[in-house]
Amino acid sequence: MRGKKKAPKRKIKPDIKYSNVQVAKFINYLMERGKKTTAQMVIYDAFDIISEKIKKDPLEVFEAAMKNISPQLEVRSKRVGGANYQIPYPVKGDRKFALASRWILGAAKDKKGKRMAEKLAEELMSAAKNEGTAIKKKEDVQRMAEANRAFAHFAR
Repeated sequence: MRGKKKAPKRKIKPDIKYSNVQVAKFINYLMERGKKTTAQMVIYDAFDIISEKIKKDPLEVFEAAMKNISPQLEVRSKRVGGANYQIPYPVKGDRKFALASRWILGAAKDKKGKRMAEKLAEELMSAAKNEGTAIKKKEDVQRMAEANRAFAHFAR
């Protein structure tokens, strides 16, 4: 474990095409085995598909989707007196984006039969409309937190 110092936050450069830090971060989440150009191609293709299909700015759709998927509460396990409790905690800024990205990419990867750009475009469009697999995941997490609200006094 790390000693006294906390790991320094790294500044991420905005992406090439849209000059947006969130898109750059999303590209990094999608990237596998250091293949950043492949991840960029997938995301930019997905954005092109979105602009063709619904004639909207893909950045707006992306930001709406991320806003809709970001959870307010999550549960974490805590051991109290020999029993494990699921305790609801509010989700902070960076973690909201990380969870939303993870859920969107997971939902897109689980679909079969199309290329990743198409699956990602579909998932982003449905998330912007408050539907789809990633939204269902968010609602499940929120429901768990609501169900375990009785244990909120253990949070510290």
